[in-house]
Amino acid sequence: MLSDIDICRNTPLSPITDIAHHVGLLEGEFASQGAYKAKVSLNSLERLQQCDTGKLILVTAITPTPLGEGKTVTTIGLAQGIAKLNRTVTACIRQPSMGPVFGVKGGAAGGGYSQVAPMEELNLHLTGDIHAVTAAHNLAAAAIDARIYHEQRNGYDDFEARSGLTALRIDAKRVVWKRVMDHNDRALRMVTVGHNEPGKHINGYEREDGFDISAASELMAILALASDLKDLRARIGRIVVAYNLDGKPVTTEDLQVAGAMAVSMKEAIEPTLMQTLEGVPTLIHAGPFANIAHGNSSIIADNIATKLSEFTVTEGGFGSDMGFEKACNIKAQVSGKAPDCAVIVATLRGLKANSGLYDLKPGQAIPDSLFEDDSDALLAGFENLKWHINNVNKYGVPAVVAINRFPQDSDAELQELKALVESLPNNVEVAISEGFAKGGEGTLELAEKVIAQCATETSFTPLYRFEQATEEKLMAVAEAGYGAASITLSDTAKQQLKSLKEHGYDQLAVCLAKTPLSISTDGSIKGAPSGFDVSIRELKLCAGAGFIYALCGNVMTMPGLPEKPAFMNLDLDDNGNIIGLS
Repeated sequence: MLSDIDICRNTPLSPITDIAHHVGLLEGEFASQGAYKAKVSLNSLERLQQCDTGKLILVTAITPTPLGEGKTVTTIGLAQGIAKLNRTVTACIRQPSMGPVFGVKGGAAGGGYSQVAPMEELNLHLTGDIHAVTAAHNLAAAAIDARIYHEQRNGYDDFEARSGLTALRIDAKRVVWKRVMDHNDRALRMVTVGHNEPGKHINGYEREDGFDISAASELMAILALASDLKDLRARIGRIVVAYNLDGKPVTTEDLQVAGAMAVSMKEAIEPTLMQTLEGVPTLIHAGPFANIAHGNSSIIADNIATKLSEFTVTEGGFGSDMGFEKACNIKAQVSGKAPDCAVIVATLRGLKANSGLYDLKPGQAIPDSLFEDDSDALLAGFENLKWHINNVNKYGVPAVVAINRFPQDSDAELQELKALVESLPNNVEVAISEGFAKGGEGTLELAEKVIAQCATETSFTPLYRFEQATEEKLMAVAEAGYGAASITLSDTAKQQLKSLKEHGYDQLAVCLAKTPLSISTDGSIKGAPSGFDVSIRELKLCAGAGFIYALCGNVMTMPGLPEKPAFMNLDLDDNGNIIGLS
């Protein structure tokens, strides 16, 4: 079989204007950015309000492994399968981050015959949305240090007399807005800024700082949750970047930088339109990482897609304890649109890896035994799939299990897994998906079952409501959501919780950042653990995004590069074509 990039290059694509007109966009509602991508204007939503709202299908997965489960392949393949059934459909996916592309994961355009195309344009920069987030975020960071410098160099009174501005009196030890960049770089997790030659302050005043990856920026969450440009601007203005010497919050509005940040993101709020290899319209918007971020495509993209098509297929990052949880408890409560059906992606090798009988690590060779028939490992790993099925059912969302087939999979084991799912009393459907090898033809059974499930009545129930106390919301996600027995807040987190309540930030959603490699907060615990403790080491306020960000266990908001990063495979051939991207 050809490589992903060769399949993509050998597939004829339609001009993006044809894709836009096919999905129902009018002239003036999109702007081409080259031959195969376009920005979709938010003005289209004004006209589309009169249209019926289609069904929203959310693709999630079992607990992910270093092997990859094929969630994006299934998302794209399913959309193509629905189109082959002569139903209108749009896919919505997140923009890939340069961190995973050059780090461990590689590209995020799908694969085989279920890809978004051109895959190299999707994976590398696209239309610059993540760069816009990075620029806007770092503008605020620069504004903070500039304000500290100008206020402190001759004193607050002199600053006010000289500038005509009110001194913000920022406490340099309580700046909570780090810098960001869109690469994995562990050396930047903790840095010192404002370092000077002895006796000088021309570079500012020295303080401890650090970098997160751009996808973890609060601005990325705001981009995903904003309803329009006015809402985006208002949310940016509510961002708390520091506290002053009296312990009061300092916002981007106080810094008078919120307007410029919104200007930097004016184009980023528009989703990018592309196509699958079979011509299915696909909207790309917002960023990845449901472990350290929101991990879902934008409300704006969903709103456009569900008005243009009968069915919208989107995905949440990592397993159902991560992106799906946040889609239901945060995104759906903000948008007012819950998923009509969930697709849970599972693989034979992924379930065996979740059995706890294998010690798999990113970048290491996959043992041959993982591809051999092993009923014991499959049965042990099946507990993880059962957990995710039960988890989806907690929210009142009907589900279909998609068994994503790999070439090494045996028919006997595929049928064994299918029978195990069919024996469950959860009213869950199951289909073998072959989107990678066959495109839409390989997902017809899956598409039929998803369409049928979308027709069933739902009783969507999030785990909490925003008006509940923060502790109750944290416990709801940890105990009802993960199956934990308890949560433990560090002394730092307790103090932060007290401060959040004092400043009136108690009625926000909660966004838990934890390892994606386990349902628990310990990545080494596989299967379907229960009765564990969720330790929360830090609480961060994301007032603009509308949630409190809880850092659990040892999760990092700036990933590092492995020993053999994916960038080692990337290069240009003699004709200037990209090679090694997958």
